[in-house]
Amino acid sequence: MTTPAPVRRSLTAIVLAAGKGTRMRSDLPKVLHRLAGRSMLGHVLAAVQAAGAARIAVVAEPGRADVAREIEALAPGSEVFPQVERLGTAHAVLAARAVLSNGEDGEGDDVIVAFGDTPLITGETLARLRAPLAEGAAVAVLAFETEAPAGYGRVLTEGTRVVAIREEKDATPEERAVRLCNAGLMALSGAHALALLERIGNDNAAGEYYLPDAVALAIGDGLSVAVVPVTEAEAQGVNDRVQLGVAEAAIQARLRRSAQLGGATLVAPKTVFLSHDTILGRDVLVEPNVVFDTGVRVDDACVIHAFSHLKDVRLEAGASVGPFARLRGGAVLEAGATIGNFVELKNARLGPGAKAAHLTYLGDAEVGARANVGAGTITCNYDGVSKHRTTIGAGAFIGSNSALVAPVTVGAGAFVASGSVITDDVPEGALAVARGRQATKPGWAETKRAALRAEKAARAGKS
Repeated sequence: MTTPAPVRRSLTAIVLAAGKGTRMRSDLPKVLHRLAGRSMLGHVLAAVQAAGAARIAVVAEPGRADVAREIEALAPGSEVFPQVERLGTAHAVLAARAVLSNGEDGEGDDVIVAFGDTPLITGETLARLRAPLAEGAAVAVLAFETEAPAGYGRVLTEGTRVVAIREEKDATPEERAVRLCNAGLMALSGAHALALLERIGNDNAAGEYYLPDAVALAIGDGLSVAVVPVTEAEAQGVNDRVQLGVAEAAIQARLRRSAQLGGATLVAPKTVFLSHDTILGRDVLVEPNVVFDTGVRVDDACVIHAFSHLKDVRLEAGASVGPFARLRGGAVLEAGATIGNFVELKNARLGPGAKAAHLTYLGDAEVGARANVGAGTITCNYDGVSKHRTTIGAGAFIGSNSALVAPVTVGAGAFVASGSVITDDVPEGALAVARGRQATKPGWAETKRAALRAEKAARAGKS
């Protein structure tokens, strides 16, 4: 007799994201407010994907095309369900009833219920929340200990056994003294999820259908309920901009620690701001007051000097940036390239060893290996209608205070004299001078000064 293969259930995640966010004082839906360059909803969608969710349902406010676009961009194929009425968390989950079928075998998918305004939750924690279901639990709840439990639902236990989750407004004074609090997130076995949710009533002080009431129903049915611990910091929700700032600080601390453990040196960590997708290689040095916006990858042994801002940038090994530099719009520094103080790059590539040391704007440009771009140089890339590219060949030298009017090419090894306005291509190895000729008049300055003194004396005599 062969042993039956174990049941391998997949995971469905239901993300509740319909909150209006009145306390945010914003026209933007609460879940679209951003932390570390990604929306709160985006952080939660990333977490449920990391936890292995094969199916994602998002319960959202009807008619929010902006929320729908965010979901499609970050979790393509997710199903969106409108929450027309706000009658409590259990009622919200049932808006996604279509994903709660227990399947032909009666087992159904494991279900995780997450919230679009708990952006610090991790995929690892959600995987831990799901784990008790594989051991036979019908429900698993996430809970944290706190010295200040006011405002939270309490997880009530007898010994190691969970007996209920009580909302604070429905709790007795003894229950309010309990410090084990409900984090809100829950996992339910697919075999029981729909039946439990449909039986939740609204006989409570608020007249709402509370998701935590699934615990008492499961216990009443003789089913197992597990509690999974989480830190209060990770479980925190965001309801206003003060809490948004607290969450930003928390996620920045997490990102900085990850960067440091990965081999990057942050000279003053609290002054460095990272995005959720920032990649820093080994032996990268980041000086104080640097901002990494989205889309930045920094390879090994690069240096980012103080007060620089990077967005949508790739730095190859050994590149150097700043101080006071701004790189954006697909800029690329190849190995050993240098961008100095008060230099801006936009949609520009510097070849290996190329330099633009100070006070320069390079937009829509290609700069060859070992080329040197002098101070005050700009590429005039926009004619009021279209953008045009500038190409600077390998080993070329661009003198200070030059303007390169695109589209234009400076050939390899060519020289551009300081103060030139280059409108035509410069051949390889040539010198281009495009400026007015200097005229020198000996003695002119003293003659002028004498005339001015005489004029001043005449005016004084008349007075």
